Amino acid sequence: MNLSRLIPTSTLIGCTSLPRPGGNPRVPAAQTVYQATGGFEAFLTLAEAWHRRVVTDEVVGHAFRKGVHPEHTRRLAAYWAESLGGPRLYSESVGDGSSVIRMHSGNGEHEEMNRRAIACFDGAPEDAGLDADERLRSTLHDYFVWATAEMTRYPHSAQDVPAGLKVPACSWDCRLLTDFSHPE
Repeated sequence: MNLSRLIPTSTLIGCTSLPRPGGNPRVPAAQTVYQATGGFEAFLTLAEAWHRRVVTDEVVGHAFRKGVHPEHTRRLAAYWAESLGGPRLYSESVGDGSSVIRMHSGNGEHEEMNRRAIACFDGAPEDAGLDADERLRSTLHDYFVWATAEMTRYPHSAQDVPAGLKVPACSWDCRLLTDFSHPE
């Protein structure tokens, strides 16, 4: 599926703010991680930066040697963006939480690959120009560590992944607002 046709940039950057505390117009609106990151284009840049790093990593790169879907980085950006407070781009155009976990399941235990994928991710915000805000960088790191653990929860078989899992929604402290355990 071609996400570039489904994700017009102009509709993503102006994401609606969360309600102001107590409805007070003098209190700044709370921002989602998605908004603080800069919207979909920033997540796309982050996904491209991470992808460049992992394909050249001697351990993680093996997972990409057979090739990836032509829309891989757009799909990845849509998934991360949705998980961190953005629009439901991934779940409305690509799949649900079950489908993304199945893609990463049945590959056995690979803790070293996970550690290296996280290390690659930790460098990606700088490559993407998203390293100025330490709170944002820390939240992105914590999210990626959590998501990596979730993606590798079913090492023996993709068929072990339950059907109907949602794409998770995470807050600034990586507390789940919704999680995989509640089928849609």
